[in-house]
Amino acid sequence: MYVPDDFAEYDQDKIMALTRQYPFAMLVTTDQGEPYVTHLPLTYEPTNDENGKGKVIGHMARSNPQWQHLAEGQRALVVFEGPHAYISPTWYQSPGVPTWNYAVVHLRGQANLIEDADRLNAMLDDLITTHEPTLPQPWQENVPADKQDMLLKMIVGFEIEVTDISAKFKLNQNRSAADRANVITTLAASDNSLDNGIAELMKSL
Repeated sequence: MYVPDDFAEYDQDKIMALTRQYPFAMLVTTDQGEPYVTHLPLTYEPTNDENGKGKVIGHMARSNPQWQHLAEGQRALVVFEGPHAYISPTWYQSPGVPTWNYAVVHLRGQANLIEDADRLNAMLDDLITTHEPTLPQPWQENVPADKQDMLLKMIVGFEIEVTDISAKFKLNQNRSAADRANVITTLAASDNSLDNGIAELMKSL
């Protein structure tokens, strides 16, 4: 990913926050030179090891051939995409051109499969616990044990040991404070949640 210095983000807390707020990511591998992409809810977990970069955890349908790429030991790319918004130069006080503001995180690493039933169950429990609390009536598991075993056999879990992190938060850092303030005001007043999300990220700079 091309990341000019103005837009490079290194703050681990901001990177983690984006992956938590926008967990629906892209998993990218290759098959005989052709890119293969699956869209999945993924979890990025930091590491307690100062030298480590954490891991990405997820699962996919066993019928999806991409899991075989992971089984082969391929390196994988995970892309978390945050909010994005069109930026009109009419919002600037100084001359400019149309552009697009956005925030993305790219994580690369080595994949390993998770096929142990207990680990798969724990992974699924964590995923549900993370997303269900926002619902007025969280789901209560009521799947019979025999059917649960059958369903587990239909998925493949994986974790990716992250070796490279690249984050780009393109938020008008190359514009004046007055221009950025105008953009924030305009986006914050929009009825589009992605516009609002960019405005909030810009405020955090």
